[in-house]
Amino acid sequence: MNPVVHFELPAEDRKRLSNFYTRAFGWQTKQLGPEMGEYVVVTTTESDENGPKKPGMINGGFFKKTKSTQYPSVVIAVDDIRAHMKKVAEAGGKVIGGQKTGEPDEIPGVGLYVAFVDPEGNRMSMLQPAPRMSVRPGR
Repeated sequence: MNPVVHFELPAEDRKRLSNFYTRAFGWQTKQLGPEMGEYVVVTTTESDENGPKKPGMINGGFFKKTKSTQYPSVVIAVDDIRAHMKKVAEAGGKVIGGQKTGEPDEIPGVGLYVAFVDPEGNRMSMLQPAPRMSVRPGR
């Protein structure tokens, strides 16, 4: 089974969104630099360098809202992203992610990532975690 391991929310103003979730829920946020697309890492539960310490808990992030990326997404961990890209297509979904057409993006220190749309039009994502990550399919 492939677990949900991360969530993502789009934001026109990531600082405003960070402030909201920090004030409302106590989440911790960290703004990354331009080399990581100004992504904001969101910590919702006690974590270490491998992610959440408690099974079943997830963290997330905020990304820049654009015309084509304006909906929340959940991220599913997979052991072989290219095989799952094919499974998504065979099951009726459409792979939309990857800056290079047809290839997943590499997120340094995190793993391989690609977005897709399910048959109902929901934007979702897949992550093949880097070997050092403790969050893995089947755990």
